Amino acid sequence: MNNYEHQLNGTRADDFQAGGSHYKDMGVQPWTVMEALLTRDEFIGYLKGNLIKYGMRQGKKEDSDDAGKLQHYMVKLNEFQALVQSRKTWA
Repeated sequence: MNNYEHQLNGTRADDFQAGGSHYKDMGVQPWTVMEALLTRDEFIGYLKGNLIKYGMRQGKKEDSDDAGKLQHYMVKLNEFQALVQSRKTWA
């Protein structure tokens, strides 16, 4: 568990948003739709792509919490991979 996850005290990625509330305020968050429509590997690729984007952009876009967004996507990726792993043990 990294420092950012430790600060969340068990809060799930779906329960907060870095850099505003525009997605969280929606009835269904975009990544929930993507998770339902994309394959497991496509969704993991989407999450990893955002990790790369926010990691590379960190400190370059004024007034953007790219470090927080990077960590938010990391939490979501970790949660999703844990879910995938737990489903493997169901079979």
